Amino acid sequence: MPQSPEPPPQPPQPGYGYPGAGPHGPHDAGQPGQPGQPGPGPYGYPQSGQPYPGYPGYAHPGYPAAGYPAPGYIPPGTFTGDPQAPYGYDLMGRPYSEKSKIVAGVLQLTLGSFGVGRFYMGDVGIGLAQLFTCGGLGIWALIDGIILLVSDDKTDANGRILRG
Repeated sequence: MPQSPEPPPQPPQPGYGYPGAGPHGPHDAGQPGQPGQPGPGPYGYPQSGQPYPGYPGYAHPGYPAAGYPAPGYIPPGTFTGDPQAPYGYDLMGRPYSEKSKIVAGVLQLTLGSFGVGRFYMGDVGIGLAQLFTCGGLGIWALIDGIILLVSDDKTDANGRILRG
């Protein structure tokens, strides 16, 4: 029975094999792959400036690049130029106050018997009530200070959310 002829050897496809392998094998490292095409890269892949999906600078369509905010995004707490919200808006669209909830909470815990945390927030009526009752004998001032520190929806006298 006659044997079928062997097919001629095919050159390796670009991007596969050993680094620097030419069309005939790794011994022809100094020769380019095929005429008109660049040889393999220093490690075989990627070639000719094609970005690899895991390399920096590659962005999936429809998504912002990693580490960069979406276009038009304003970080919370930055000045937006809006006089109604000089410190920006929270995620629910409520304007931030220039007052800090941490400062208000610490003032209320330390000097709550005098209503200082409430005076700082602009709540003069509650501040006076705490002043005249010695902060509800300290209990009201302690609870109020803890609530100011842990809650995210406390507002100042203008109705703006306290910054964190």
